[in-house]
Amino acid sequence: MTAPRRGSSGALDYDAELRRHDAVLREACAIGASDHVVDIGCGTGHTTRQAARLARDGSVLGIDVSATAIDEARRLARADALGNVSFVCADAQVHPLPSGHFDLAMSRFGTMFFGDATAGFANIVRALRPDGRLVMLVWQAPHRNEWDVAIRRALEADADRTAPDPFSLADPATVTEVLGAAGFAHIALTDVAEPVFYGPDVDTALAWVGGFTATSRALGGLGPAAADAATERLRDALAAHLGADGVWFGSRAWLVTARRP
Repeated sequence: MTAPRRGSSGALDYDAELRRHDAVLREACAIGASDHVVDIGCGTGHTTRQAARLARDGSVLGIDVSATAIDEARRLARADALGNVSFVCADAQVHPLPSGHFDLAMSRFGTMFFGDATAGFANIVRALRPDGRLVMLVWQAPHRNEWDVAIRRALEADADRTAPDPFSLADPATVTEVLGAAGFAHIALTDVAEPVFYGPDVDTALAWVGGFTATSRALGGLGPAAADAATERLRDALAAHLGADGVWFGSRAWLVTARRP
């Protein structure tokens, strides 16, 4: 495996964590040179910029609710001199995307947090041309994701039901029902078993995992001694997954594809 990618601060970033998933998504998207693409939940625009390089005679729009991420996405796109990519800070559930414009709506783990999934995907399907495609990655159930199991076991914490749920689209029947109700057809789910990367060493991995919302909330709810003990258990769990090429955890995702009729 190649060396890990890092953010400008030197810390691990989300793109490095999901680098094995990028190739899966890119192949499934099969972006053509003249395609018009929207990247849902684009973050700092890594997948958006990849798409723009492929759609060289088309265009790519990245959309995300994080203003900080969008600012960085714009900076990186300028640095790469990509003239066919743009970004908007907005909620893809309700943002008025141009109707019937896009050939492809893509997302790398960016659609699981819709407050109203059916309405959100209905907004996306309206933005696709007839026979336009949706290609997205979503997590499978928590027990199928080694990283979630290990972290919760180390923290001795149950899932926070008040927080946004990264596993909201884990059930294939739910995905099929939601997408069908939103107006999609030809819905298919493919199992993806690729590991996630947490860093070249345990200290980097601990800093990365410690920044997860679920981790910080769990540790924040403990007293100092209990939080220290939980952190040490987490460190041990990460060390158990350290190999010659860094800290890796098994993960399972669904590659979901669908079309606008």
